[in-house]
Amino acid sequence: MSGPRLLVTGRELAPGQREEILQVAPGAEVAVVPVLDLDDPTHRELLSAAEVVAGELTDEQAKLAERLRWLHLWTAGADTLPPALLGSGAAITSSSGNGAVPLAEHAMMLMMMLDRDVPRAFRAQQRSEWDRFRHGELAGATLGIVGLGRIGAELAVRARAFGMRVLGVRNRPDRPVEGVERVYGPAELRTMLPECDFVVVTAPLTPATRGMLGEAEFRAMKPTARYLCVSRGALADTAALLCALREGWIAGAGLDAHEVEPLPADSPFWTLPNVVVTPHHGATTPGTPRRGFEILLAGLGAYLAGEELPNLVDPAVGY
Repeated sequence: MSGPRLLVTGRELAPGQREEILQVAPGAEVAVVPVLDLDDPTHRELLSAAEVVAGELTDEQAKLAERLRWLHLWTAGADTLPPALLGSGAAITSSSGNGAVPLAEHAMMLMMMLDRDVPRAFRAQQRSEWDRFRHGELAGATLGIVGLGRIGAELAVRARAFGMRVLGVRNRPDRPVEGVERVYGPAELRTMLPECDFVVVTAPLTPATRGMLGEAEFRAMKPTARYLCVSRGALADTAALLCALREGWIAGAGLDAHEVEPLPADSPFWTLPNVVVTPHHGATTPGTPRRGFEILLAGLGAYLAGEELPNLVDPAVGY
């Protein structure tokens, strides 16, 4: 029984995963090339023959994928699609949801670090200084989640477990989300912001969301509020965020995602006393790639059955 030619790139398969693919797609030809090298004739041949690719492609690589019918991204975001792919007719799916659990946990960690001023405690520890001080607690605080997709929904559940009041913004405000007291539309973002003690951005990066938090939005927040980003740094205007932190429009920030990555060594965010920086590793857990692989398997089953693929990306929307 013949199956599709599947090219896996961008990672190795874990032990047993090739067998899992063949259980779903008996007869599939599975090639694994962690790093595609177009100077290698074998790699070019595999790419040209592939019906399905799991991984990311550059524009040059996409042009060579002549038989491609479906590209599955290992990433949850789909903001780096090559132009050559957009007009190819190939279906595109993402691994959206693969990192929802650890990113929600990471956001909770950042909120607690900021609320309890853990950086101050670390500085005191380095000085061997017994520095007791009054800090906040999350119970009773209001959280505003910008983007109520899978990450936002997971975060809402965890925040409610901490006794927080949860508000949120999403494109379809008519669709309720468990644990969210009120859902606002994107045009109502500035209406929600003054209510919040914490604002966490979990939205994808699209033309519509790029720079959606600028000076007006940061000035609309409470001076005691904290801003956190665990999805894409470019959702905020970096210059406006920097002013907000330096001039006291807001009290602090927890930044896992940054507009430029790696965050440059001379970035002022590294040394601001009211900022916690992490290196976009909120989802770097063993469970994240496993969930991405399970999404691929589900998609492969749907593909072979002629059904709609899960996590189908609309390039016009950006997710």
